[in-house]
Amino acid sequence: MTDAPLPPPVSWLRLDRVSRRFGAVTGLAEVSFSLGSGEILCLLGASGCGKSTLLRLIAGVEHPDTGEIALAGQVLAGPGRFVEPEARGIGFMFQDYALFPHLSVAENVAFGLRDWPRARVQARVAEVLAVAGVGALAARYPHMLSGGESQRVALARALAPQPALLLMDEPFSNLDQGLRESVRAETLALLRQMRVGAILVTHDPAEALAVADRLAVMRAGRIEALAAPRQLYHAPPTLYTARFLGPGTALPGVVTAGALQTPLGRFAAPDLAEGQAAVAFFRPQALDLCDPAEGAAARIDRQEFLGAQERLFLTLEEGGAAVQLDLPSAPRPRDLTRVGLRLDPAAVRVLAAEPTKAG
Repeated sequence: MTDAPLPPPVSWLRLDRVSRRFGAVTGLAEVSFSLGSGEILCLLGASGCGKSTLLRLIAGVEHPDTGEIALAGQVLAGPGRFVEPEARGIGFMFQDYALFPHLSVAENVAFGLRDWPRARVQARVAEVLAVAGVGALAARYPHMLSGGESQRVALARALAPQPALLLMDEPFSNLDQGLRESVRAETLALLRQMRVGAILVTHDPAEALAVADRLAVMRAGRIEALAAPRQLYHAPPTLYTARFLGPGTALPGVVTAGALQTPLGRFAAPDLAEGQAAVAFFRPQALDLCDPAEGAAARIDRQEFLGAQERLFLTLEEGGAAVQLDLPSAPRPRDLTRVGLRLDPAAVRVLAAEPTKAG
C-alpha cells in the first residue's frame, strides 16, 4: 500500500512594486498584483514587454532590484531576503518542454523528487503520469514522443513535486492549432483538478481570453490592465488594451460638453476632461446593417470570409472613417456595395486617445 499524495498547499502570491532593470533598460517597473489560491492568471503582451522577466523573478531565476515577492505568506524576495528557486515550491514549465533526452519519461518526472522516499517517488510518478494521460509512456524516451505527448510529460514533471504555483512560458506555442486547443483544455482541467494556481505567459489574445480567470495585459514593463477576460474585452480601460485583445474601430474626436461626437452617434465621456482627445471604440459585432436612409451610410470596400463569420470592411461616407462589421457567414458573398450602419451605444467605450509618437 503506497502513501496517499499530499494535498497541494494553499497558494497565494503577492507582488508589491517589483522592478527589474538591465543596464539602462527597464525590464519591469513597479509591478504589483496578487494571485488567489488555485487561480489561473494569463500574462499577455507583445515581445519584450516583460512577461518572461516577471516569470523569472517569481521563479527566483532573476533577482528584483526593488519590491517584494511573497507566496503563501512567505517572503521569497525583498530587501535583505532571497529564497533560492529550488526552495520556493514553484514549478516551471518551459516553452520547449526541456525534457532530459537521456532519461525515460518516468525518470524525467521523478527528477524533481530526488529527496523523496523511493516507494513514494514511484507512486507519485505513476499517479501524475496517469492523471496527465501518459501512463503508458513511462518507459519511452523524449525522442519517441509526439508534441502533445511531450507537453503532457513536461506538465506531469512540473506538477510531480506538488508545487504551490506553476509558471508556464508559452506552453502551447509549439503545437499545431487543433492539437493546441485540445491539450490546452486538458491542461486546464488537470490544474483545476489538482487545485494548482498558475501563471501562463502568452502572446495570443484568443488563448489568454479562453484560459484565464484573470488576465493581465502588459506593456513596456508595466501592467496596463488586469481584470477578468470578459470585462477587459468588453470594457477595456485603455485604447492599447482594447486593440490588443481583438479587432475594433476607434473613431477619433475631442470631448465637448462631456461627450464625444462621431458619425455614428454622440457618446458620453464622463471620465475624460473637456477638450481631451478621445476615441469611441467598439468591436465589429457592435454594428448592424440597415438601409442607408435609416443609419450612417457606408461603402463596403471588401469582405473577409472567416468560416462561421465574415467581416466587412467599410468606409463611412461622413468623415471617411474605416470601420469593421462581423456577420454570420453566408453560402455566397453578399452582393452589397452601399449600406447603412447602426451602432449599439451600450457596446461603445469612450477612451483617451493614445499619444502621438514624435518623429
